[in-house]
Amino acid sequence: MHVLRRNFLRNSFLALTLAGSLALLGCASGPTPYSGDAGWVGTWGASPVGDTSVNYNNQTLRLITHVTLGGEQVRIRLSNSFGNQPLEVGAAQVGLRASGAGVVPGSHRKLSFGGSPSIVIPPGAVVVSDAVALSVGQGADLAVSLYLPKNTGPVTQHFLASQTSYVSGLGNSADSDDGAPFATKLTSWPFLSGVEVLAGSGARAVVTFGDSITDGFKSTVDTNGRWPDQLARRLQASGKKIAVVNHGISGNRLWWDAPAAVPRFGANGLARFERDVLAVTGASHVVVLLTINDIGQPGARKAPEQEVSANQIIVGLRQLIARAHARGLRVIGGTLTPFDTYNGAPGYYTAENEAKRQAVNAWIRSSKEFDGVIDFDAATRDPANPSKFLPAYDSGDRLHPNDAGYKAMGDAVNLSLFD
Repeated sequence: MHVLRRNFLRNSFLALTLAGSLALLGCASGPTPYSGDAGWVGTWGASPVGDTSVNYNNQTLRLITHVTLGGEQVRIRLSNSFGNQPLEVGAAQVGLRASGAGVVPGSHRKLSFGGSPSIVIPPGAVVVSDAVALSVGQGADLAVSLYLPKNTGPVTQHFLASQTSYVSGLGNSADSDDGAPFATKLTSWPFLSGVEVLAGSGARAVVTFGDSITDGFKSTVDTNGRWPDQLARRLQASGKKIAVVNHGISGNRLWWDAPAAVPRFGANGLARFERDVLAVTGASHVVVLLTINDIGQPGARKAPEQEVSANQIIVGLRQLIARAHARGLRVIGGTLTPFDTYNGAPGYYTAENEAKRQAVNAWIRSSKEFDGVIDFDAATRDPANPSKFLPAYDSGDRLHPNDAGYKAMGDAVNLSLFD
């Protein structure tokens, strides 16, 4: 299957150049204005991948999420996209998180699915719960509890949560306000892929689509310090009724699926764009910050057959622009941040790869094919050595920002891009 995909991708570069050009010509007048979705909007998200190394059996998960826009009703999305068997959810609840695994007394709400308190999710499927009345403030933490009465088999989850969640001992603890039953900690989000709120007229969402730098790798756990979180705080302070839904996957690439040895890097960006961007309820904009791994991973993993040129990267980005415009979303391009000399994988950084980054960034800045640009590169680079991070923003590996770097990225966003 992977050989077929590789052959398809190689043969598709030229075809996509033409297709992308035609698609962009078709939307030269700009995307259809956003019209809303009866007040419902995604307020939190996490892109799932498959994990065969873990499963749950007669246990309850308590998953902590940090919403970016509040509302008066809540519903959730559950995914069994990578399961190889039906997933039974015996009970589900949502409430306001107090601290740790505890829930604010009186805030717990039982969730149903088509009126049923339980549901069996087929392999490959996603389900949406019925809405429940729960007043949620912007920036609040929610606790979503899922009782899994039977062996789940392989888990569909988001690996890099940078947020502590919890697992109970045996039995159904979904309705417990007390955090005591949840003794085991998690730093992933199993099965939960989205939270939506009824936020009223005019509410909308910005989706951030990227790799580990969007996923917040190296940010401090439990602080919501990723650059999309920083952007969300600024939007909240501005009074804009805009959520930020983070769909970064650490290690992700635009053109190639995860290496077999590291499946948590996920499906290629072209493949997951429909699920992770176009399907987000109430999305009006997407910020794309992706392709640094397309540049660096082939050399680091000694996979020359996966190398892509700057032009091929641009072809792929044009595809995202065309597909988003066709669905009425505006597309903001983020320039690629410095990575000289990434010390996590020899061969990732080379002078040739730096030239690719510069070429892609020059196109993002000057092509006017995006509806707007965020110059993350300019916001984080060292003026004295522009191929490197400013030392104050470097996490230490020379590829990922630290908390201060992520804040600088969030601060670099002109909020008028979302008007």
